[in-house]
Amino acid sequence: MANDSGSVVLALLVGAVIGAGVGILYAPDEGTKTRERLKEKAREGADEIKERVSEARKQVETSARKQHKEFEKSLDEAISKFSHRADDVLAGLERRLEELRKENAKFQK
Repeated sequence: MANDSGSVVLALLVGAVIGAGVGILYAPDEGTKTRERLKEKAREGADEIKERVSEARKQVETSARKQHKEFEKSLDEAISKFSHRADDVLAGLERRLEELRKENAKFQK
């Protein structure tokens, strides 16, 4: 959906620039004035595009930082959860090792 709205905005900008260019070309002005107007409209269009690209970049950076923080939080939670399970596994292995030592001790006598 966000991509669709970006495409619509870009299409509107391109259409406005083309429309302005065509309007200027058909205006009853001298060629130098027409060229100056076209240059000005092109500068305005370029400035608008730069502004929109800058805004999009900021939004992407903000989103990336947010997702990075969420990933780190999820990773910390997973590590904490698995470390508790690892402790349980180790405790069980230690109990079993002690049982085996006792059984082995019986055979040693």
